[in-house]
Amino acid sequence: MAGLRGALLSGLRPDSAFWRRALTAGVTRGPEPWVRHSPPVFGVLFAAALPELRRRVEQNLRRVRGPRSRVADMLDSAEVFATYGSCITEALLLASGRGYAVQRRTRGVEHYHACAAPGRGIIMVTAHTGGWDIAGQILGVVHPEGVMLAMQRERDPEARAIQDAARQRAGVQVAHIGDGPLDALPLLSHLRRGGVVAMQIDRVPPGMRSREVPFLGARWRAPEGPIALASMSGAPILPVFTHRKGFLDYEAVVSPPIWVARRASEEERDRAAAAMMGAMERFLRAHPTQWFHFSGDGPVAPAEGGAG
Repeated sequence: MAGLRGALLSGLRPDSAFWRRALTAGVTRGPEPWVRHSPPVFGVLFAAALPELRRRVEQNLRRVRGPRSRVADMLDSAEVFATYGSCITEALLLASGRGYAVQRRTRGVEHYHACAAPGRGIIMVTAHTGGWDIAGQILGVVHPEGVMLAMQRERDPEARAIQDAARQRAGVQVAHIGDGPLDALPLLSHLRRGGVVAMQIDRVPPGMRSREVPFLGARWRAPEGPIALASMSGAPILPVFTHRKGFLDYEAVVSPPIWVARRASEEERDRAAAAMMGAMERFLRAHPTQWFHFSGDGPVAPAEGGAG
């Protein structure tokens, strides 16, 4: 009985193949009112059915915006899951061939142009926020060499295949990476052709190299990958975080670039990691309900002096 319940709950997770298949069927054949209005409802229903994920989201909200009432936590948590449902649905909708297009807005695009000018490629660091799955499409409009999304393999292989197929139909290349010494080669080749490599920095899988940096008033682990890739390639790190404003309406917020020397010292690498996470923290403070951080990652130790 416990095994059946576990399998059921696993199938209900937001990153499960069951949900991805249902969404794909809905966006392929569903009428526009259904596609537009049903995903937030399903997102809230899944939140109600998954108390552990809901608890993690509420913890993240308190870290980002400080403690509030229990009612405020519940309402903001529901908004996180509702927005997540809409974002996943709209990413699939854009790849469905039904003729939908995303409305793109960008703040700080001058930082992107400053990075692109040297022609070394760009390492775009981002996070699991509203519209992160189409961030490559947003920059792909102005970047001729296209975007390669470097990411860890998802928990559910079938769910990963569904989402990867949608990304590829939308013109975004996907490279699944781990700790292998050759995993960075496709990324380096893409950068040397002047392309953009997008990497997520809000999760560090077990076994992956990381650096402890201040983040949300505590010490968190920042992934080493973007910093090592920047040092090897000479490409700048460009923090870009996206948020959803409405139906198929997204804004990308671009922060100043981070340059890493070819033979960067440990202190220089620490500063680069802190700058990456600092850009993410500023974005999350402004958009706390747009962070889809459902994993168990959290602070590794309290920061000196308490919350910043």
